[in-house]
Amino acid sequence: MATGGNAIRGTRVGAGPMGEQDHGFHADRVAVSYWDALGNETVRYFAAGIPDEEIPETIDSPHSGLPAGRDKDNPPALAKTEPYKTHLAYVKERRTEEEAEALLDDALAQLRDRRGQD
Repeated sequence: MATGGNAIRGTRVGAGPMGEQDHGFHADRVAVSYWDALGNETVRYFAAGIPDEEIPETIDSPHSGLPAGRDKDNPPALAKTEPYKTHLAYVKERRTEEEAEALLDDALAQLRDRRGQD
């Protein structure tokens, strides 16, 4: 007995032909193109009824990781990252030298009082 191909193997009953457009409702959508500094285009789809101000101006490009904007001729530049600041650097931003000296003198005086030194 010869075995032949089974035409319905791996399909659901009533599934219909592949790619049939009659199954399900497809919402209207709008395509928005974004470009990064390297010229890569990324297309994002949004609901057609969404207000224009809710569509983001920039996204992160999946191709390069750079920011991508909607203006092809003027893509956004990479934001400059701030270097890591230590706790001391933040304290120096908030205090002047005179305030720091006064705080240090006060802390040393309290420490000397606790230890009984003069």
